[in-house]
Amino acid sequence: MSSSRRTFIRKIGELTGAASLASLLGPGLGRQLEEAFSYAKQRSAAELATDEEFWSRIRMAYTVSPTVINFNNGGVSPQPLVVQQAVERYNRLSNEAPTLYMWRHLERGREALRDKLAALAGCSGEEVAINRNASEALETVIFGLKLKVGDEVILSRQGYPNMINAWKQREMRDGIVLHWLDLEFPMEDNDLIVRRYAEAVSERTKVAHLTHVINWTGQVMPVRQIADALKKRGVEILVDGAHSFAQLDFKIPDLNCDYFGTSLHKWLCAPFGSGMLYVRQGKAKDLYPLFAAPKPDSDDIRKFENLGTRSFAIEHAIAQAIEFHNMIGIERKQKRLFYLKNYWVQKAKKSIPGFRLHTSYKPAFSCAIALFSIDGYTSKQIANYIFREYSIHSVPINWANLDGVRITPNVYTLTYDLDRLLAALESFVQNTKPNEGG
Repeated sequence: MSSSRRTFIRKIGELTGAASLASLLGPGLGRQLEEAFSYAKQRSAAELATDEEFWSRIRMAYTVSPTVINFNNGGVSPQPLVVQQAVERYNRLSNEAPTLYMWRHLERGREALRDKLAALAGCSGEEVAINRNASEALETVIFGLKLKVGDEVILSRQGYPNMINAWKQREMRDGIVLHWLDLEFPMEDNDLIVRRYAEAVSERTKVAHLTHVINWTGQVMPVRQIADALKKRGVEILVDGAHSFAQLDFKIPDLNCDYFGTSLHKWLCAPFGSGMLYVRQGKAKDLYPLFAAPKPDSDDIRKFENLGTRSFAIEHAIAQAIEFHNMIGIERKQKRLFYLKNYWVQKAKKSIPGFRLHTSYKPAFSCAIALFSIDGYTSKQIANYIFREYSIHSVPINWANLDGVRITPNVYTLTYDLDRLLAALESFVQNTKPNEGG
Protein backbone atom coordinates (compact mmCIF):
# COMPACT_ATOMS: atom_id res chain seq x y z
CA MET A 1 0.00 0.00 0.00
CA SER A 2 1.39 3.42 -0.93
CA SER A 3 2.27 6.04 1.64
CA SER A 4 -0.35 8.44 0.25
CA ARG A 5 -3.01 5.74 0.43
CA ARG A 6 -2.14 4.94 4.07
CA THR A 7 -2.27 8.65 4.91
CA PHE A 8 -5.68 8.94 3.28
CA ILE A 9 -7.11 6.01 5.25
CA ARG A 10 -5.65 7.35 8.50
CA LYS A 11 -7.27 10.74 7.89
CA ILE A 12 -10.60 9.13 7.10
CA GLY A 13 -10.37 7.16 10.35
CA GLU A 14 -9.82 10.34 12.34
CA LEU A 15 -12.82 12.00 10.78
CA THR A 16 -15.20 9.15 11.49
CA GLY A 17 -14.64 9.20 15.24
CA ALA A 18 -11.58 6.99 15.67
CA ALA A 19 -9.46 9.84 17.01
CA SER A 20 -9.67 11.47 20.44
CA LEU A 21 -10.94 15.01 21.00
CA ALA A 22 -7.44 15.98 22.08
CA SER A 23 -5.92 14.86 18.78
CA LEU A 24 -8.59 16.71 16.79
CA LEU A 25 -8.94 19.92 18.82
CA GLY A 26 -5.47 20.19 20.29
CA PRO A 27 -4.30 19.17 23.77
CA GLY A 28 -5.82 22.16 25.60
CA LEU A 29 -9.42 22.30 24.46
CA GLY A 30 -9.62 18.59 23.70
CA ARG A 31 -8.43 17.61 27.17
CA GLN A 32 -10.85 20.02 28.86
CA LEU A 33 -13.78 18.57 26.94
CA GLU A 34 -12.75 15.01 27.67
CA GLU A 35 -12.53 15.89 31.36
CA ALA A 36 -15.98 17.51 31.19
CA PHE A 37 -17.53 14.44 29.59
CA SER A 38 -15.85 12.21 32.17
CA TYR A 39 -17.25 14.44 34.93
CA ALA A 40 -20.73 14.23 33.38
CA LYS A 41 -20.79 10.46 33.76
CA GLN A 42 -20.65 10.91 37.54
CA ARG A 43 -23.70 13.21 37.72
CA SER A 44 -27.36 12.65 37.02
CA ALA A 45 -28.92 14.41 34.04
CA ALA A 46 -31.07 16.48 36.40
CA GLU A 47 -28.04 17.63 38.40
CA LEU A 48 -26.08 18.46 35.28
CA ALA A 49 -28.90 20.52 33.78
CA THR A 50 -28.12 23.42 36.15
CA ASP A 51 -24.33 23.03 36.18
CA GLU A 52 -23.07 26.16 34.39
CA GLU A 53 -19.43 25.11 34.69
CA PHE A 54 -20.05 21.94 32.69
CA TRP A 55 -22.03 23.71 29.99
CA SER A 56 -19.43 26.47 29.74
CA ARG A 57 -16.99 23.72 28.72
CA ILE A 58 -19.46 22.62 26.05
CA ARG A 59 -19.65 26.21 24.83
CA MET A 60 -15.88 26.18 24.30
CA ALA A 61 -16.39 23.45 21.68
CA TYR A 62 -18.26 25.96 19.50
CA THR A 63 -17.02 29.03 17.62
CA VAL A 64 -20.13 31.15 18.17
CA SER A 65 -19.91 34.94 18.11
CA PRO A 66 -18.84 36.53 21.40
CA THR A 67 -20.82 39.69 20.57
CA VAL A 68 -24.10 38.37 19.14
CA ILE A 69 -26.39 36.15 21.21
CA ASN A 70 -28.04 33.65 18.89
CA PHE A 71 -31.51 32.56 19.93
CA ASN A 72 -32.51 31.17 16.54
CA ASN A 73 -30.97 27.72 16.90
CA GLY A 74 -34.34 26.39 15.79
CA GLY A 75 -33.59 27.68 12.30
CA VAL A 76 -30.07 26.34 11.89
CA SER A 77 -27.69 25.49 14.70
CA PRO A 78 -23.93 26.14 14.64
CA GLN A 79 -21.62 23.16 14.45
CA PRO A 80 -19.06 22.32 17.12
CA LEU A 81 -15.48 22.81 15.99
CA VAL A 82 -14.88 19.07 15.48
CA VAL A 83 -17.66 19.02 12.88
CA GLN A 84 -16.36 22.14 11.13
CA GLN A 85 -12.91 20.63 10.96
CA ALA A 86 -14.26 17.37 9.54
CA VAL A 87 -16.05 19.26 6.75
CA GLU A 88 -12.92 21.23 5.91
CA ARG A 89 -10.63 18.20 5.89
CA TYR A 90 -13.01 16.04 3.86
CA ASN A 91 -13.36 18.90 1.41
CA ARG A 92 -9.60 19.28 1.04
CA LEU A 93 -9.23 15.54 0.48
CA SER A 94 -12.01 15.59 -2.11
CA ASN A 95 -10.33 18.41 -4.01
CA GLU A 96 -7.11 16.41 -4.42
CA ALA A 97 -8.91 14.16 -6.95
CA PRO A 98 -12.69 14.66 -6.78
CA THR A 99 -13.99 11.68 -8.72
CA LEU A 100 -11.47 9.33 -7.10
CA TYR A 101 -11.86 10.37 -3.47
CA MET A 102 -15.59 11.30 -3.58
CA TRP A 103 -16.98 8.53 -5.76
CA ARG A 104 -14.62 5.63 -5.08
CA HIS A 105 -13.73 6.16 -1.43
CA LEU A 106 -16.09 8.53 0.36
CA GLU A 107 -19.23 7.18 -1.25
CA ARG A 108 -18.39 3.73 0.09
CA GLY A 109 -18.28 5.22 3.56
CA ARG A 110 -21.97 6.06 3.41
CA GLU A 111 -22.89 2.61 4.72
CA ALA A 112 -20.95 3.13 7.95
CA LEU A 113 -22.61 6.53 8.33
CA ARG A 114 -26.02 4.99 7.64
CA ASP A 115 -25.43 2.55 10.49
CA LYS A 116 -24.44 5.39 12.85
CA LEU A 117 -27.61 7.30 12.02
CA ALA A 118 -29.71 4.15 12.39
CA ALA A 119 -28.23 3.48 15.83
CA LEU A 120 -29.07 7.04 16.86
CA ALA A 121 -32.61 6.67 15.48
CA GLY A 122 -33.09 3.20 16.98
CA CYS A 123 -33.92 1.49 13.71
CA SER A 124 -32.36 -0.60 10.95
CA GLY A 125 -29.88 0.90 8.50
CA GLU A 126 -32.20 -0.41 5.79
CA GLU A 127 -34.74 2.19 6.93
CA VAL A 128 -32.48 5.27 6.76
CA ALA A 129 -31.64 7.45 3.75
CA ILE A 130 -29.22 10.37 3.97
CA ASN A 131 -30.77 13.56 2.56
CA ARG A 132 -30.06 17.29 2.73
CA ASN A 133 -32.83 18.55 5.03
CA ALA A 134 -36.26 17.80 6.44
CA SER A 135 -38.03 19.42 3.50
CA GLU A 136 -36.34 17.07 1.03
CA ALA A 137 -37.01 14.03 3.20
CA LEU A 138 -40.67 14.89 3.79
CA GLU A 139 -41.34 15.98 0.22
CA THR A 140 -39.96 12.64 -0.93
CA VAL A 141 -42.89 11.08 0.92
CA ILE A 142 -45.46 13.73 0.06
CA PHE A 143 -44.81 13.47 -3.68
CA GLY A 144 -43.92 9.78 -3.63
CA LEU A 145 -47.05 8.32 -2.05
CA LYS A 146 -49.42 6.67 -4.51
CA LEU A 147 -52.48 8.80 -3.79
CA LYS A 148 -55.35 9.32 -6.21
CA VAL A 149 -58.21 11.74 -6.73
CA GLY A 150 -60.39 12.01 -3.63
CA ASP A 151 -57.90 10.46 -1.21
CA GLU A 152 -57.77 12.50 2.01
CA VAL A 153 -54.83 13.75 4.07
CA ILE A 154 -55.08 15.17 7.60
CA LEU A 155 -52.69 17.97 8.54
CA SER A 156 -52.46 21.05 10.73
CA ARG A 157 -52.36 24.69 9.66
CA GLN A 158 -49.60 25.11 12.25
CA GLY A 159 -47.26 22.84 10.26
CA TYR A 160 -44.11 23.99 8.49
CA PRO A 161 -44.75 26.15 5.36
CA ASN A 162 -42.66 24.01 2.98
CA MET A 163 -44.69 20.96 3.89
CA ILE A 164 -48.00 22.79 3.69
CA ASN A 165 -47.08 24.10 0.22
CA ALA A 166 -46.01 20.62 -0.89
CA TRP A 167 -49.37 19.16 0.09
CA LYS A 168 -51.21 22.05 -1.59
CA GLN A 169 -49.28 21.36 -4.78
CA ARG A 170 -50.22 17.69 -4.55
CA GLU A 171 -53.85 18.75 -4.07
CA MET A 172 -53.68 21.02 -7.12
CA ARG A 173 -51.92 18.46 -9.28
CA ASP A 174 -53.62 15.20 -8.29
CA GLY A 175 -56.98 16.14 -6.80
CA ILE A 176 -56.37 14.80 -3.30
CA VAL A 177 -58.35 16.37 -0.46
CA LEU A 178 -56.65 18.15 2.44
CA HIS A 179 -58.43 18.08 5.80
CA TRP A 180 -57.06 20.94 7.90
CA LEU A 181 -56.93 21.12 11.69
CA ASP A 182 -56.52 24.52 13.36
CA LEU A 183 -54.85 24.05 16.74
CA GLU A 184 -54.59 26.53 19.62
CA PHE A 185 -51.31 26.43 21.55
CA PRO A 186 -50.23 25.69 24.18
CA MET A 187 -52.26 22.50 24.48
CA GLU A 188 -51.79 20.34 27.58
CA ASP A 189 -54.44 17.68 27.03
CA ASN A 190 -53.17 14.78 24.93
CA ASP A 191 -56.57 13.10 24.88
CA LEU A 192 -58.07 16.23 23.33
CA ILE A 193 -55.35 16.43 20.69
CA VAL A 194 -55.76 12.77 19.77
CA ARG A 195 -59.52 13.21 19.60
CA ARG A 196 -59.16 16.15 17.20
CA TYR A 197 -57.17 14.00 14.78
CA ALA A 198 -59.37 10.92 15.21
CA GLU A 199 -62.52 12.93 14.49
CA ALA A 200 -60.99 14.10 11.21
CA VAL A 201 -60.62 10.56 9.86
CA SER A 202 -63.04 9.42 7.18
CA GLU A 203 -63.27 6.28 5.06
CA ARG A 204 -61.17 8.10 2.43
CA THR A 205 -58.35 9.18 4.77
CA LYS A 206 -55.04 7.68 3.66
CA VAL A 207 -52.37 9.74 5.43
CA ALA A 208 -51.93 11.94 8.50
CA HIS A 209 -49.06 14.43 8.47
CA LEU A 210 -47.97 15.03 12.07
CA THR A 211 -45.45 17.58 13.32
CA HIS A 212 -43.67 16.12 16.36
CA VAL A 213 -42.53 19.50 17.72
CA ILE A 214 -44.33 22.56 16.33
CA ASN A 215 -41.53 24.82 15.09
CA TRP A 216 -43.39 28.04 15.92
CA THR A 217 -44.04 27.37 19.60
CA GLY A 218 -42.14 24.25 20.64
CA GLN A 219 -45.36 22.36 21.41
CA VAL A 220 -44.58 18.64 21.71
CA MET A 221 -47.36 16.66 20.06
CA PRO A 222 -48.49 13.19 21.25
CA VAL A 223 -47.44 11.54 18.00
CA ARG A 224 -47.46 7.98 19.32
CA GLN A 225 -50.97 8.26 20.70
CA ILE A 226 -52.27 9.85 17.49
CA ALA A 227 -50.54 7.19 15.39
CA ASP A 228 -51.96 4.36 17.50
CA ALA A 229 -55.49 5.75 17.13
CA LEU A 230 -55.28 6.43 13.39
CA LYS A 231 -53.41 3.33 12.26
CA LYS A 232 -56.21 1.16 13.62
CA ARG A 233 -58.28 2.77 10.87
CA GLY A 234 -55.74 2.15 8.12
CA VAL A 235 -54.15 5.62 8.07
CA GLU A 236 -50.44 5.92 7.26
CA ILE A 237 -48.40 8.26 9.47
CA LEU A 238 -45.84 10.77 8.20
CA VAL A 239 -43.92 12.63 10.92
CA ASP A 240 -42.07 15.93 10.58
CA GLY A 241 -39.28 15.45 13.12
CA ALA A 242 -37.19 18.49 12.21
CA HIS A 243 -37.32 19.80 15.80
CA SER A 244 -37.62 16.59 17.77
CA PHE A 245 -34.70 14.53 16.48
CA ALA A 246 -31.65 15.07 18.76
CA GLN A 247 -33.65 17.43 21.00
CA LEU A 248 -36.04 14.92 22.59
CA ASP A 249 -35.13 11.54 24.04
CA PHE A 250 -36.89 8.99 21.81
CA LYS A 251 -36.31 6.45 19.05
CA ILE A 252 -38.19 6.70 15.77
CA PRO A 253 -39.92 3.28 16.10
CA ASP A 254 -41.34 4.55 19.44
CA LEU A 255 -43.60 6.83 17.39
CA ASN A 256 -45.27 3.99 15.45
CA CYS A 257 -44.92 6.03 12.26
CA ASP A 258 -44.41 4.87 8.67
CA TYR A 259 -42.27 7.79 7.50
CA PHE A 260 -40.14 10.35 9.32
CA GLY A 261 -38.04 13.26 8.04
CA THR A 262 -35.62 15.51 9.86
CA SER A 263 -32.88 18.08 9.40
CA LEU A 264 -29.60 17.14 11.04
CA HIS A 265 -28.30 20.74 10.97
CA LYS A 266 -30.74 21.75 13.69
CA TRP A 267 -30.50 19.94 17.02
CA LEU A 268 -27.83 17.42 16.04
CA CYS A 269 -25.57 20.36 15.04
CA ALA A 270 -24.45 18.51 11.91
CA PRO A 271 -23.17 20.36 8.81
CA PHE A 272 -25.49 22.78 7.05
CA GLY A 273 -27.51 20.95 4.42
CA SER A 274 -27.73 17.52 6.03
CA GLY A 275 -30.89 15.54 6.72
CA MET A 276 -32.37 12.09 7.09
CA LEU A 277 -35.37 10.16 5.82
CA TYR A 278 -36.80 7.16 7.66
CA VAL A 279 -39.07 4.73 5.83
CA ARG A 280 -40.44 1.79 7.78
CA GLN A 281 -39.11 -1.46 6.36
CA GLY A 282 -41.42 -2.80 3.67
CA LYS A 283 -42.86 0.64 2.80
CA ALA A 284 -40.19 1.82 0.36
CA LYS A 285 -41.43 -0.34 -2.51
CA ASP A 286 -44.68 1.65 -2.67
CA LEU A 287 -43.00 5.05 -2.42
CA TYR A 288 -41.56 6.76 -5.49
CA PRO A 289 -38.21 8.55 -4.99
CA LEU A 290 -38.21 12.33 -5.43
CA PHE A 291 -35.21 12.03 -7.77
CA ALA A 292 -35.49 9.27 -10.36
CA ALA A 293 -33.85 5.93 -9.52
CA PRO A 294 -33.09 2.94 -11.80
CA LYS A 295 -35.71 0.85 -9.96
CA PRO A 296 -38.33 3.24 -8.53
CA ASP A 297 -40.41 0.34 -7.17
CA SER A 298 -37.47 -1.19 -5.30
CA ASP A 299 -37.68 -1.72 -1.56
CA ASP A 300 -34.05 -0.56 -1.20
CA ILE A 301 -33.76 2.60 0.94
CA ARG A 302 -30.80 3.71 -1.20
CA LYS A 303 -33.10 4.64 -4.07
CA PHE A 304 -33.88 7.83 -2.10
CA GLU A 305 -30.22 8.94 -2.30
CA ASN A 306 -29.99 9.51 -6.07
CA LEU A 307 -29.32 13.21 -5.61
CA GLY A 308 -26.56 13.58 -8.18
CA THR A 309 -23.32 15.31 -7.26
CA ARG A 310 -23.40 16.87 -3.80
CA SER A 311 -20.95 17.64 -1.01
CA PHE A 312 -19.56 14.42 0.39
CA ALA A 313 -17.69 16.53 2.93
CA ILE A 314 -20.98 17.69 4.44
CA GLU A 315 -22.45 14.21 4.36
CA HIS A 316 -19.55 12.41 6.02
CA ALA A 317 -19.00 15.01 8.74
CA ILE A 318 -22.41 14.01 10.12
CA ALA A 319 -20.49 11.24 11.87
CA GLN A 320 -18.57 13.75 13.99
CA ALA A 321 -21.84 15.46 14.96
CA ILE A 322 -23.23 12.11 16.11
CA GLU A 323 -20.11 11.44 18.19
CA PHE A 324 -20.31 14.85 19.86
CA HIS A 325 -24.05 14.47 20.49
CA ASN A 326 -23.52 11.03 22.04
CA MET A 327 -20.78 12.37 24.31
CA ILE A 328 -23.24 14.87 25.77
CA GLY A 329 -26.05 12.29 25.87
CA ILE A 330 -29.64 12.88 24.79
CA GLU A 331 -31.10 12.73 28.32
CA ARG A 332 -28.66 15.36 29.59
CA LYS A 333 -29.27 17.48 26.50
CA GLN A 334 -33.05 17.40 26.76
CA LYS A 335 -33.06 18.24 30.46
CA ARG A 336 -30.61 21.11 29.94
CA LEU A 337 -32.65 22.59 27.07
CA PHE A 338 -35.87 22.38 29.06
CA TYR A 339 -34.15 23.98 32.04
CA LEU A 340 -32.91 26.87 29.88
CA LYS A 341 -36.36 27.52 28.46
CA ASN A 342 -38.06 27.54 31.85
CA TYR A 343 -35.20 29.54 33.41
CA TRP A 344 -35.97 32.64 31.38
CA VAL A 345 -39.73 32.33 30.82
CA GLN A 346 -40.49 31.96 34.53
CA LYS A 347 -38.46 35.08 35.30
CA ALA A 348 -40.01 36.99 32.39
CA LYS A 349 -43.49 36.13 33.63
CA LYS A 350 -42.69 37.85 36.93
CA SER A 351 -40.69 40.84 35.70
CA ILE A 352 -42.09 41.81 32.26
CA PRO A 353 -45.50 43.56 32.30
CA GLY A 354 -47.88 42.03 29.76
CA PHE A 355 -45.65 39.01 29.11
CA ARG A 356 -47.54 36.09 27.58
CA LEU A 357 -46.07 32.66 26.91
CA HIS A 358 -47.54 30.62 24.05
CA THR A 359 -45.57 27.51 25.03
CA SER A 360 -46.17 25.07 27.87
CA TYR A 361 -44.06 25.19 31.03
CA LYS A 362 -44.43 21.40 31.37
CA PRO A 363 -41.77 18.91 30.18
CA ALA A 364 -44.34 16.63 28.55
CA PHE A 365 -45.37 19.38 26.16
CA SER A 366 -42.23 21.45 25.54
CA CYS A 367 -38.45 21.59 25.57
CA ALA A 368 -36.07 24.31 24.26
CA ILE A 369 -38.34 26.41 22.04
CA ALA A 370 -40.56 29.16 23.44
CA LEU A 371 -42.84 31.69 21.77
CA PHE A 372 -43.83 34.80 23.71
CA SER A 373 -45.57 38.12 23.21
CA ILE A 374 -45.96 41.31 25.21
CA ASP A 375 -49.36 42.97 25.33
CA GLY A 376 -49.54 46.12 23.23
CA TYR A 377 -46.45 45.41 21.13
CA THR A 378 -45.84 43.61 17.87
CA SER A 379 -43.40 40.74 17.58
CA LYS A 380 -41.41 42.73 15.04
CA GLN A 381 -41.06 45.65 17.47
CA ILE A 382 -39.65 43.37 20.15
CA ALA A 383 -37.27 41.45 17.87
CA ASN A 384 -35.93 44.61 16.23
CA TYR A 385 -35.31 46.32 19.57
CA ILE A 386 -33.46 43.49 21.29
CA PHE A 387 -31.23 43.02 18.26
CA ARG A 388 -30.55 46.73 17.75
CA GLU A 389 -29.90 47.52 21.41
CA TYR A 390 -28.58 44.21 22.79
CA SER A 391 -27.35 42.23 19.75
CA ILE A 392 -29.81 39.42 20.48
CA HIS A 393 -30.87 37.50 17.38
CA SER A 394 -34.40 36.07 17.56
CA VAL A 395 -37.31 35.41 15.19
CA PRO A 396 -40.59 37.33 15.02
CA ILE A 397 -43.38 34.87 14.17
CA ASN A 398 -46.70 35.68 12.53
CA TRP A 399 -48.27 32.50 11.17
CA ALA A 400 -51.79 31.07 11.25
CA ASN A 401 -53.16 32.10 14.67
CA LEU A 402 -49.68 32.59 16.18
CA ASP A 403 -47.98 35.93 16.81
CA GLY A 404 -44.88 36.38 18.96
CA VAL A 405 -41.11 36.15 19.22
CA ARG A 406 -39.46 32.73 19.17
CA ILE A 407 -36.47 32.09 21.43
CA THR A 408 -34.45 28.90 20.93
CA PRO A 409 -31.29 28.33 22.99
CA ASN A 410 -28.95 25.37 22.48
CA VAL A 411 -26.37 23.42 24.47
CA TYR A 412 -23.77 26.20 24.19
CA THR A 413 -26.21 28.75 25.67
CA LEU A 414 -25.48 29.83 29.24
CA THR A 415 -27.82 31.40 31.76
CA TYR A 416 -26.03 34.74 31.52
CA ASP A 417 -27.15 34.88 27.86
CA LEU A 418 -30.70 34.47 29.08
CA ASP A 419 -30.19 37.09 31.78
CA ARG A 420 -29.20 39.51 29.01
CA LEU A 421 -32.41 38.63 27.17
CA LEU A 422 -34.40 39.45 30.29
CA ALA A 423 -32.58 42.76 30.65
CA ALA A 424 -33.31 43.54 27.00
CA LEU A 425 -37.03 42.86 27.44
CA GLU A 426 -37.20 44.97 30.59
CA SER A 427 -35.47 47.80 28.72
CA PHE A 428 -37.84 47.38 25.80
CA VAL A 429 -41.03 47.86 27.82
CA GLN A 430 -39.47 50.78 29.70
CA ASN A 431 -38.33 52.61 26.57
CA THR A 432 -40.91 51.73 23.93
CA LYS A 433 -44.47 52.97 23.76
CA PRO A 434 -47.12 50.36 22.92
CA ASN A 435 -47.69 50.05 19.17
CA GLU A 436 -44.73 52.35 18.50
CA GLY A 437 -42.89 51.43 15.29
CA GLY A 438 -39.81 49.32 15.80
